Amino acid sequence: MAEQRLGVIMNGVTGRMGTNQHLARSVMAIRREGGVLLADGTRVIPDPILVGRSAGKLRKLAAEHGVERWTTDLDEALRNPDDAVFFDAASTKLRPAVLKRAIAAGKHIYCEKPVATSLAQALGLCRAAKHAGVRHGVVQDKLWLPGLLKIKALRDAGFFGRILSVRGEFGYWVFEGDEQPAQRPSWNYRRKDGGGIILDMLCHWRYVLDNLFGEVKSVCCLGATHIP
Repeated sequence: MAEQRLGVIMNGVTGRMGTNQHLARSVMAIRREGGVLLADGTRVIPDPILVGRSAGKLRKLAAEHGVERWTTDLDEALRNPDDAVFFDAASTKLRPAVLKRAIAAGKHIYCEKPVATSLAQALGLCRAAKHAGVRHGVVQDKLWLPGLLKIKALRDAGFFGRILSVRGEFGYWVFEGDEQPAQRPSWNYRRKDGGGIILDMLCHWRYVLDNLFGEVKSVCCLGATHIP
């Protein structure tokens, strides 16, 4: 059985989400299981290099998860032709500039959401990736949650009949640290750090609605970010 190495540049994974969801539970879990088995019998083994601003955090994270490669020099990582994929889980406000550099380097792109804080920026990145001929995608992990998979199975079996309305509720409160200890990153509630909870989380709602219930044709929305 042939094995194929896939070099993945993982930028911004020293944070909670990057470490837990993307490194530990995804890339390293795939490595432990022997890679991804393709139809032709080839096993694709991800080989990550961790990239960030803090050498101390990167060194510690790499040691904890048995990752051999890390660097604080993003440009150096992008110059390596043996690493074909660039993944970004760093700050939303920094993402557009970082993705532009990765696209210019010819890397295939996979990143956290939201891609950018404005539609114009997001479309610009999408067009740049298409023009460069690189594959590109954004995290849509909620589609594989057990509950949503069950809803899809019931829908496909005709259990619900014709669906006329859907109500969704976001599952937890977000505290900023004044009256309750903060338990979420600041970009969930501070506009200047990444847009707030609507920009951050409604990305998930959109693809869930599109894939489970139907295409969104129009939107009526009232929202506010109370912490500038």
